[in-house]
Amino acid sequence: MTLVILAAGMGSRYGGLKQIDPITSHGEFIIDYSIYDAIHAGFDRVVFLIKEENLEAFKETIADRIAPFTKIDFAFQALDMLPEGFTAPADRTKPWGTAHAVLCCKDVVGDDNFAVINADDFYGREAFVEMAKVLKEDRTGRYCMAGYILDNTLTDNGSVARGICQTENGKLVSIEEHTKIYRDGELTFCACEGEPHPVDRYSVVSMNFFGFAPDVFKVFKDEFKTFLAEKGSELKAEFFIPLALSRGMEKGLCTVDVFPTSAKWFGVTYAEDKPAVVQKIKEMTEMGIYPDGLWTKR
Repeated sequence: MTLVILAAGMGSRYGGLKQIDPITSHGEFIIDYSIYDAIHAGFDRVVFLIKEENLEAFKETIADRIAPFTKIDFAFQALDMLPEGFTAPADRTKPWGTAHAVLCCKDVVGDDNFAVINADDFYGREAFVEMAKVLKEDRTGRYCMAGYILDNTLTDNGSVARGICQTENGKLVSIEEHTKIYRDGELTFCACEGEPHPVDRYSVVSMNFFGFAPDVFKVFKDEFKTFLAEKGSELKAEFFIPLALSRGMEKGLCTVDVFPTSAKWFGVTYAEDKPAVVQKIKEMTEMGIYPDGLWTKR
């Protein structure tokens, strides 16, 4: 099984290439922990989706370190990787979004079921175990998603983007991207549009941990054409996975099973998040959940 890691973003809020910012004395990154958990769950290949100019940086750091333990491939996301008949605005610099990133992996992923995660998020081992289990099935037209509890996915250092989900009988009914969710004391608010309004802290949310069959590439390609026709001239419009899935579900092209997880997310959305991440990894290492040096004691 293949794990696709979306790592093309430069992390503008963080101020650097946060995906390869060490968080342990061994030089490990958050990506290392996702890969370690994925390998233990049964994944046997990793595809890094990156900007081509960052290839050497990834090879010299994370790729060289994990190469003895799993197969590695790279795919690239670029603004000009568009369907025939479309061109990017000359002054656009922002990537086209996560669903476009998945499309950019098509030729590398091939015909296998695969999972998709963000590079800068810690997902928890139980989510990888469950994802590996469901991806062993025929998932054609039946995709899947790890459903997290919103309150378990917030940072104390600012707002976050989350896809708030409506589910019914274990299936995704709708998913709506909210770009400015934040905690204020015991309450949680969304300030995406207009005045901040409260949201249910126990809402099921997407953390961009999805499982797909290869037929998803056709679904996403067709919806990307529609997106470009509608918003391709906008300099900051992005084609997110939730948008692509929502449109695919509306047309009856796919369904999405949601398996719940009580795992607590953490990541480096902001530079101020890093000390807490370092401490949490240290605590889990002391508890024996992870070895002191992921790749040195296998």
